[in-house]
Amino acid sequence: MINFLDLKKINQQYQKELVDACSRVIDSGWYLLGKELNAFEQKFATYCGTKYAIGVANGLDALILTLRAWKELGILKDDDEIIVPANTYIASILAITENNFTPILVEPNIFTYNLDIENVKLAITHKTKAILAVHLYGQLAPMQEICNFAQQHNLLVLEDSAQAHGAHINGRKAGNWGDASAFSFYPGKNLGALGDAGAVTTNNEELANTITALRNYGSIEKYKNTYQGTNSRLDEIQAAILTVKLQYLDKDIQSRRDIAQKYITQINNPNIILPKIADPTSHVWHLFVIRCSNREALKNYLFQNDIETLIHYPIPPHKQICYKQWNNLSLPITEQIHQEVLSLPISPILTVQESQKIIEKVNEFES
Repeated sequence: MINFLDLKKINQQYQKELVDACSRVIDSGWYLLGKELNAFEQKFATYCGTKYAIGVANGLDALILTLRAWKELGILKDDDEIIVPANTYIASILAITENNFTPILVEPNIFTYNLDIENVKLAITHKTKAILAVHLYGQLAPMQEICNFAQQHNLLVLEDSAQAHGAHINGRKAGNWGDASAFSFYPGKNLGALGDAGAVTTNNEELANTITALRNYGSIEKYKNTYQGTNSRLDEIQAAILTVKLQYLDKDIQSRRDIAQKYITQINNPNIILPKIADPTSHVWHLFVIRCSNREALKNYLFQNDIETLIHYPIPPHKQICYKQWNNLSLPITEQIHQEVLSLPISPILTVQESQKIIEKVNEFES
């Protein structure tokens, strides 16, 4: 069986360095808010091209705490509207509703699966205060257009970069376009920890300081609490692991690009819709997502041929039980995407033979 993602093999590439990093932390006797976190935050900020990176417990917290910080700073208030793509993973929406803001779901571009700036323009009202731009599957949303529009209307821009570590437009990376950006280091991400982890990047010192306090019970000085914060700290072991893996991120991304290029040039089944990309050197291919009108048949066929696939994502946020109030919304582009998408295996350890078998079997599929 070709696994969709073999995390054991991925991490075995760096096993000695990872074990050494964990041993260093264990032997230090210091496990939270120490040198390892400081080192990773500095290195990740440099990688993204930002002034600040603030480690937090996970990607969802990175989104929640950024929005929360803007409330604490008096920039946002309850019931403000935030424009967000309707086809995103639900974490983007949860972060908005968790802060008592109103998500305004907009249809994505059917070809890139990212925000369509024309739909963003149609969604703005006097209550709109921010745009949450999701870089889905590893390709940046049209950030120049989004940032220009946001500047014209005095809107904040928050990037959801959970799937886009290292992705860029003309050299400007994910994390360095908006007023802030939220990253996830979930184990399956292109830069993955060995557990939950996340970070916020920004060039705004006041925002960075506020998030730094919010992640640690709202405390700037020990036992003095400025905000009603939470416990969302990136621990020393995960920070040390991420520092090791950050060194290899660009190499791993190139491996993904090589596989994606093979898929794009060699998959020629007319029943399959391949992803559309603006620039092959800017996409980081967290996921290689194809579309097929007979997805279940294709998924079953590939499984019978020992190829594991996944669906990102089968149910859009507005059809989830937790958001019953939106269940009757009609978002046909989003719903079509969720009914047709299928993710093929792609990772730095996928072999040439495995990728060739995937191409051959996809091309042999008869709808």
